[in-house]
Amino acid sequence: QVRLVESGGGLVQAGGSLRLSCATSGLTLSSRVMGWFRQALGKEREFVAAIRWKDGYTVYTDSVKGRCTISRDNAKNTVYLQIDMLRPEDTAVYYCASDNTWTIYTSVYNYDYWGQGTQVNVSS
Repeated sequence: QVRLVESGGGLVQAGGSLRLSCATSGLTLSSRVMGWFRQALGKEREFVAAIRWKDGYTVYTDSVKGRCTISRDNAKNTVYLQIDMLRPEDTAVYYCASDNTWTIYTSVYNYDYWGQGTQVNVSS
């Protein structure tokens, strides 16, 4: 059974940092891409970052470049998203997702497994 479980969200002041975690099970991660998406209230779900598990290659959306770092822990089958210099516009539910591919895609439609999400609230 495939499971993706996010954690690490919460309320933080603007300028602060958070590290989100996504613990996985039931997946052969070496052949997969792991991504982070977010969805603000009333908006569509959008791509944030992704990492190709096998070689660690990463992709970021422009709005988080320089503020976000996606990483993985092979021993724990866990992917992380470190977000620094948080802004109120980063407020959203953050989702972890997995895609069975070598190429990193940024569309939600390419990802076949999703977690339940973790809420991030950034106060100004």
